[in-house]
Amino acid sequence: QELPETVLLKFFRTENTPVPARPTPEQLSNLIKTSLHYPESFNHSFHQKSLCLVPVTLLLSNCSQAVVDVMIDLRHKPTSSEALEIHGSFTWLGQTQYKLQLKGQEVYSLQLKACFVHTGVYNLGTPRVFAKLVDQVTLFETSQQNSMPALIIINNI
Repeated sequence: QELPETVLLKFFRTENTPVPARPTPEQLSNLIKTSLHYPESFNHSFHQKSLCLVPVTLLLSNCSQAVVDVMIDLRHKPTSSEALEIHGSFTWLGQTQYKLQLKGQEVYSLQLKACFVHTGVYNLGTPRVFAKLVDQVTLFETSQQNSMPALIIINNI
């Protein structure tokens, strides 16, 4: 009797090449992390000079590996009357909109100036930041998560 021929079995594994998934709205709203750096309180003599200018640094961190288009809008004002009662109104001096591109994991520092005409407590957390992946075909950038209020105290000396 002949022995049955032994056949070698070959196992094939299909490669799991990940299909680039569309980022979720939550992922898109967390592409850029922002933080404001400024003095907690600022002393100014309003008698000598009516305008108080405070340097503020807006730090933008790309949390993704991808290249991201970023748009910063400083023209946003709090709409609720409550916000205006607690924190006075102030103005950003200079350019009010910025468009830039951040490489993966890049951190960018933007120098701003806040202008105050009265003493008081102010919320500097008004810049709105929008971002989109460079290769993403979309008309609108996704609004980025806004950080906590950034309060500054302006004192008269």
